[in-house]
Amino acid sequence: MRHGAGGFRVVATDLDGTLLRSDTTVSPRTRHVLRRAADLGVHHVVVTGRSASGCRPILDALGYRGLAVCGQGAQVYDSGAHRLLSSATLDPVPARTLVERVAALTGPLDLAVATSGLDGEFVVTEGFPRGDEAALTPFRTVPGHRLWERPVDKVFLRHATLPDEELVAVASRLCDTTVTVTHSGPRMVEVLPAGVDKAVGLARVVHGLGLRSFDVVAFGDMPNDIPMLDWAGHAVAMGNCHPGLKEVADEVARSNDEDGVAVVLARLLGIPLPAEDADPGDPGPEDPDPGEPAAVAPGAGLL
Repeated sequence: MRHGAGGFRVVATDLDGTLLRSDTTVSPRTRHVLRRAADLGVHHVVVTGRSASGCRPILDALGYRGLAVCGQGAQVYDSGAHRLLSSATLDPVPARTLVERVAALTGPLDLAVATSGLDGEFVVTEGFPRGDEAALTPFRTVPGHRLWERPVDKVFLRHATLPDEELVAVASRLCDTTVTVTHSGPRMVEVLPAGVDKAVGLARVVHGLGLRSFDVVAFGDMPNDIPMLDWAGHAVAMGNCHPGLKEVADEVARSNDEDGVAVVLARLLGIPLPAEDADPGDPGPEDPDPGEPAAVAPGAGLL
């Protein structure tokens, strides 16, 4: 632990595999603990690989009105005003060069892009969806040469047989200094602008609040969360996390399906934790009914 328990002013949570259960809901007791944390003056900051357009249905379902770090740190999104406060766009020339170099070494790749802006889309080539169409929806399918018709924030790489870790290693070795590569989830290898990661985006928000890294407790589950966990005052890996996170975490929580965020946060902040099947009480003015999980709108996408 790099900061005293109970002294945290910011709770930074990834979404998929962390705050969200596997069924893409947030449990009543997790929402209860987050509300009680807010009552104590603790800020909740969502930090996600999803772009702002992909986040909006999730944040609306949660009644979330604060700042969110989206697109792996490329965007700072004011969810209450539905406005981008900052964003970084990927240079298509080195990105396309990297794709070509990786494909020359590994064989054909299936590709997708997240286009830029508040109206960004998830655009894929025909072979990209592989049994996970429901999770990727909404998406638009185009021929490969049309992926680059609009400015993009990031590129997704998939290979038919190569494991994710090997694809990350190859792409990282071949990329130049203008782009970076991260692993955000199963079969989700991403190419981003250099200098973009979750720590950079979270730092912008935290410093804007007049706070520092040691004021932050951060939760994550995948390698793209490692920069954020390294930066935060207290790093929590989820019980369902990628093995690499346990090497940098101060502690390992229960899994996302076991309300790991709520259990750790309640302990750190001294908040009574309701039983799993208990009604945690009345909602706040903007909160969904706490007796039901907050569900993400179908087709929220993985932007």
